[in-house]
Amino acid sequence: MAGEYVVTLTNENFESEVLNSPIPVLVDFTATWCGPCKQLAPIVDKIAEESQGKLKVAKLDIDVAPKLAEKYKVRAVPTCILFEVGDAKASYSGVASKEKLLQKLGIQLGA
Repeated sequence: MAGEYVVTLTNENFESEVLNSPIPVLVDFTATWCGPCKQLAPIVDKIAEESQGKLKVAKLDIDVAPKLAEKYKVRAVPTCILFEVGDAKASYSGVASKEKLLQKLGIQLGA
């Protein structure tokens, strides 16, 4: 199952899993009540499965960690933010195909 490759983020592990990660991290800011988030979830899971070792993929429920969502200016869900060396480098809000999401965030998964 693809979801096994996705890290679940909390206030407690955000710094160690995202900000201190040696590889880029794609964070999906999501919410359990959000319909579009449910549409994006399998796409994010597929990216996680295909990017092992090159990109860490994580999900953060904005209702569990609202201060983190506020800090990174997440105004709508789903919002995906690419972090590199602890900095937010790119973001995309809304549902998109895997290809469009990767392109918008500047992520290359090719060999």
